[in-house]
Amino acid sequence: MTDICLGFEVHQPLRINPKFEKKWARGKDIQELYDIYFDNVWNREILERVAEKCYLPANRIILENIDRFSGQNREFKVTYSISGVLAHQCKKWASEVLDSFRKLAQTDCVEFLDQTYYHSLASLFSSEKGEFREQVQEHRALMKDLFDYEPEIFENTEFIYNSSITKSLENMGYEGVLTEGADRVLGWRSPNYLYEANDSDLKVLTRNYMLSDDIAFRFSNHDWEEWPLTADKYASWLSEVEGQCINIFVDYETFGEHQYPETGILDFLRSLPEEILNYPDLDFLTPSEAIEKHESVGKLNVGDFDTISWADIRRSTDAWLGNPMQEYSFERLKELKSKVRKTNDEDILKLWRFLQISDHLYYMYTEPGAPMEVHGYFSQQPPGKVFQTFNNILNDFEDKVDEKLEEE
Repeated sequence: MTDICLGFEVHQPLRINPKFEKKWARGKDIQELYDIYFDNVWNREILERVAEKCYLPANRIILENIDRFSGQNREFKVTYSISGVLAHQCKKWASEVLDSFRKLAQTDCVEFLDQTYYHSLASLFSSEKGEFREQVQEHRALMKDLFDYEPEIFENTEFIYNSSITKSLENMGYEGVLTEGADRVLGWRSPNYLYEANDSDLKVLTRNYMLSDDIAFRFSNHDWEEWPLTADKYASWLSEVEGQCINIFVDYETFGEHQYPETGILDFLRSLPEEILNYPDLDFLTPSEAIEKHESVGKLNVGDFDTISWADIRRSTDAWLGNPMQEYSFERLKELKSKVRKTNDEDILKLWRFLQISDHLYYMYTEPGAPMEVHGYFSQQPPGKVFQTFNNILNDFEDKVDEKLEEE
């Protein structure tokens, strides 16, 4: 019996205001800066569009399939990793999305993962990991508040992973972590088995990126030799895979937003559970069930200077830290930590953390080729323009922090 862990990353950033001018922030309080630093007209428009095209119809399809197979020997189960940034926007502009996730939570066939509330790079700030832990705890409180759920499994921002991160996760009480099945880490080994972190008992589930990307990136590619991808064809591929557990993890926005409904992607999602369960040797499990059922087959050692992620071809941190603009912006964010902490102001702290959303750095990517096309699709702005605007905002934010410290 081979198990299928089907998981979805659910995230929308707060995009910065590309037209920001410092004069707009003059004399404004911290709460007013949210509508000056971020383009919330654009953010709301995108969220409402994605909710209509993806979140609501996909959630209905998932719920229908859960109900269909409920009580049977083999049930349909899925996993979600929902960012705090998305939940923050849904509370303001699309509460019906959170209601639909609550319905899924009540089925007992859905597992929710923890991540950093702000979908940030806080895990890379320092070896001390204090900021990282606080953002994780904030997300944990969110899962309890929204779904009365306490996650046992962790998925770091964009699957970012190294051995020092796992030590922090183990100390926080997590049982396992999901990360990328990167070839340079696995070597000859398969991603379809359970592993353990090096020098830790933390269990590691590795994503099968080939099978995941068949859905996320190749589904509507007419030049792909396997096009069209149908649910029965995909299920047949899974039935031929050897291993304990096949971890399929994609952006939830794949279903209706990145891949338009006209491509048949929602019909694919609707048919997939039945096609998979037609094979007696396939079953659906959540990650926590998988690590309880299976024995680990080996250790994964990922050093801090070889950090992996699920981004781009290199599956490294280059998507956010691969050029001088990104490195400079990241260092500026880190340097603000001391001043922000000294203010003892929760509103300032929260605004600084929203400026840590990893997408801000992702949009500064400059390397040509296929990865640049993906970054450009999400950004819709030139990288240099993003860099200039983002650092103008950081300059203004630092001025506001300095003013606060002078008052005190």
